[in-house]
Amino acid sequence: MIRVAMVSFWHVHANDYARQAEEHPDTEIVAVWDEIPERGRKEAEARGVPFFESLDELLKQDGIDAVIVDTPTNMHREVMVKAAAAGKHIFTEKVVAATLHEANEIVDAAKKAGIVLTVSLPRLNDGYTEAIQQVLAEGLLGKLTLVRVRLSHNGAIAGWLPEHFFNAEQCQGGALIDLGCHPMYLTRLFLGEPDRVSAHYGYVTGKDVEDNAVAVLQYDNGALGLVEAGFVNSCSPFTIELQGTDGTLLYGTPESRLLVSSSRLEAQVGSGWVERDIPANRPSAFHQWVSHIQQGTAADANIHMALELTRLMEAANLSVRHNRPIRLDELQP
Repeated sequence: MIRVAMVSFWHVHANDYARQAEEHPDTEIVAVWDEIPERGRKEAEARGVPFFESLDELLKQDGIDAVIVDTPTNMHREVMVKAAAAGKHIFTEKVVAATLHEANEIVDAAKKAGIVLTVSLPRLNDGYTEAIQQVLAEGLLGKLTLVRVRLSHNGAIAGWLPEHFFNAEQCQGGALIDLGCHPMYLTRLFLGEPDRVSAHYGYVTGKDVEDNAVAVLQYDNGALGLVEAGFVNSCSPFTIELQGTDGTLLYGTPESRLLVSSSRLEAQVGSGWVERDIPANRPSAFHQWVSHIQQGTAADANIHMALELTRLMEAANLSVRHNRPIRLDELQP
């Protein structure tokens, strides 16, 4: 049994990860720490486990094997480097850090300590992602020229998103670093590593962080990746669009169907749209984390994509700050 401590309930998904830890047959929650003690005590009492006033004291406990880190983003580097040094396996919410330099420090600390670090990038494991990768592997779209992925909700206008999610210092950003993470890593997965990133943020509600965001991934071969996210959209479906020299792929516009139109299919099925099957989701990032701990393996692909995500997020934020495209080789490693 892997004994897990919950390290903060700041993030909106913290309870989801706690539930996964409670439901998994090989994990159990044994302790809680939170930067807001009142919140942490309440969560610990609800689970019948001890609450630790001190994070350092919690990390000293031999009866804790791993931690789920859901602190504010600006605390990730400090908390996870400490946890790694204490020999605790780490599962955490995206982004692993807001800058590439801090993300590399976390990953290096995990490698040095020999612990398993895994970052929640859930849409990499969804069936439609696997199906899209299969379409690309078959070459049905030809050379990709454009990828557009959009994800948004109404959290800033409907009142259900926690107020601290609009705290620029804690979150290190708004709609893009929160929701836009998913379109960002999917666009990166489909198109590969861009050469530069430009971004624009919109402040609809007057909060400290952006409510609307668009990032453009630019490639020297002329391809473009469009990453869109928003906190002020009531009926916007999760959408994926891939355009290539030989075809087009659409998903979620608005139904959860994957449609392909390709000149390479016309000989078999004629012109028009063909619906592709979507396989079942792969095991969640949490389940993969547990398996890596049990098998003594590393989540290399997950960590590679987590670092790429941070690179792109940092570049987008710098683009807005300096009002120009940012080349990825400008970032401090």
